[in-house]
Formats: sequence, structure tokens, C-alpha cells
Amino acid sequence: MESPAVRTAEPVEPFEPVDDVAPPAAGPVANLAACLVTAGVGVAGAVAAVSLGLGTPSRPGAGLWPLAVSVAVVVLSLVQIAVGRRGGDGEKFSRYSWLSLAGLATLLGLVALLPVIGFEIPALLLSLVWMKLLGGESWRSAVLYSVLVVGVLYAVFVGALGTNVPHLL
Repeated sequence: MESPAVRTAEPVEPFEPVDDVAPPAAGPVANLAACLVTAGVGVAGAVAAVSLGLGTPSRPGAGLWPLAVSVAVVVLSLVQIAVGRRGGDGEKFSRYSWLSLAGLATLLGLVALLPVIGFEIPALLLSLVWMKLLGGESWRSAVLYSVLVVGVLYAVFVGALGTNVPHLL
């Protein structure tokens, strides 16, 4: 009779990804195009940041941090052009790729509504759309997470940092 503590384990098969579900790889031309687009966005951001005024290190202007981010985007894009054009794991565009455009459109909606009705309502709507429609969360978790996200953002930017953003409260 075998004791319960001494059992032989069944062999475990290693996890194999399902290739039928994933879109095909985009390839080196698509990766190069994506790098060129992001580099162009970075250059445009740098030009816009300089037009805002950079200021000095002791008194930074409105464009200083956007310039830093834009330069980082350009540098990372150029590095990706140099070392990452082999195809990698990038995916070809599919119907799910349009979700990124929907995310951008809703973010632009937040920017447009912010000066009109304040921070709280547009941020809550944006978070709800992103969590429920783009993220596939249940309504209960989407509402809960959205309220928490807006509460944390409000506490950090308005309460702790004293940022002057349009808000209702």
C-alpha cells in the first residue's frame, strides 16, 4: 500500500502558444514604417514644444518636458530602425488594430471636454470607455476601477500637487 504523501506526479507538458489566434507578423517593412511614423511624431512634438518656450533649467517653460519626451521618442525610433527591423513579433494590422484609433479618439474627446466641463466627468467617461469597451471588463469592475482612477488622479494632481486643472469640485 502506498502512503498518501508519496505519489508520483504526472508529467506536465510545456505551454505551447496557439499560433492560429495571433495575427501574422508584420515584417521588416511594416516595422520600418512604424519607426518612421513615430520618429515623425517625435519631430513634430519637438517643434511644437520649442514653440511653447523652453525656459531655463531654474524656470522651465511649458515646452521643456514635452521637448524631452519628443527627443526620447525620436531617439528610441532611430534605435529601433537600426536594430529592430528584423520583423520580430510585430503584428499586421487587423480589425483589432482599430481599437488603438478608438483610444486616441476618446483621448482627444477628453482634451476637448476638459476646459468645458472640467476634469472629473471626461476622465470618468474616458476610463469607462477604455475599461469596458476597449478592455472588455465587466460593467461592475469598469465602474469601480474608473471611479478609483479618477479619485487617485484628482488626489494626486489637484490635492497633492495643487495643479490648476479645470475641475468641478
